Amino acid sequence: MESFRTIVFREDHVEVIDQTKLPSTLHYVMIHDEQEAFTAIRLMQVRGAPAIGMIAAYGLYLGLRKHATKSVDEFFDIVQVQSEWLKSARPTAVNLAWAIDRLTRVAWTQKSSEVPAILAVLRREAVAIQQEDEQACRTMGERLLDFMADGMGILTHCNTGALATSQYGTALAGFYYAHEQGLNIHVFADETRPVLQGARLTAWELQRAGIDVTLICDNMAATVMAQGKIQAVMVGADRIAANGDTANKIGTYQVAILASHFNIPFYVVAPWSTIDAETVSGAAIPIEERPAKEVTEWGGVQIAPSDVNVYNPAFDITPRELITAIITEKGIYKPPYHFS
Repeated sequence: MESFRTIVFREDHVEVIDQTKLPSTLHYVMIHDEQEAFTAIRLMQVRGAPAIGMIAAYGLYLGLRKHATKSVDEFFDIVQVQSEWLKSARPTAVNLAWAIDRLTRVAWTQKSSEVPAILAVLRREAVAIQQEDEQACRTMGERLLDFMADGMGILTHCNTGALATSQYGTALAGFYYAHEQGLNIHVFADETRPVLQGARLTAWELQRAGIDVTLICDNMAATVMAQGKIQAVMVGADRIAANGDTANKIGTYQVAILASHFNIPFYVVAPWSTIDAETVSGAAIPIEERPAKEVTEWGGVQIAPSDVNVYNPAFDITPRELITAIITEKGIYKPPYHFS
């Protein structure tokens, strides 16, 4: 399968593709501690819920390595501070908090051990998160083949490929597997304003893999659907509430409404870690608001009045009634959504 490694762990640091430099430059950022992990997440050098979770886990472990000589009590005070700070980097994607909480729980089970032994356990857990993500992506890709047929046109929003995970992707994993199986699918990637993840990342990934892809502007989705070019929509998720409501990149909601209007199935593809059983519905999902410059500037060039009022939520909520099915590595779920 044509894919690549977004995240590479090197013992004393982790390397991650700098998505802000794509598609013109393939460059890896080196992360040595929790501060550099926070910065990479906050500046969207790394994005995509699973990838954010992995970088946060590695960043926490690498940052804690600096405190190997502390007493156990001092060490756990630092764990608490660094964990809460890392979780504040981006609030919507649940995988970030999930990964951090997973490491801290494991650490507490080793409270009677010496700090070096605790660090060894944290390292193994961070590596396990990445390994599990790769397996989950492979499984989701295989499951998606049941929803694909030769000659299909599929619309995707934002980026759900290897760049958003550690390898293969979530929704895009299905495209890789279909391509490998010789299915002739045609992908329509919308640009995904305002940061253009569809244009800069998804189109780059798919073209690099030799997959037939057409880039469209966000406001063209209704037209290509009306022309009969789309037979399915496949997107990812940053958080899925217990009732099936889904938070994903801003613009997903309007694509789901259009898909419903044209009777096109709308699939959400995400790892099990994206399901937040503690959040009852989409109304309780926190929505990150990003800087105004993402809307008023592009590439350092001003494209709108500098003093204009800007509303820039990074995500929106797609109500469960607009979602045909949610595909995870643990199974395929359809309304009414009961995750177990």
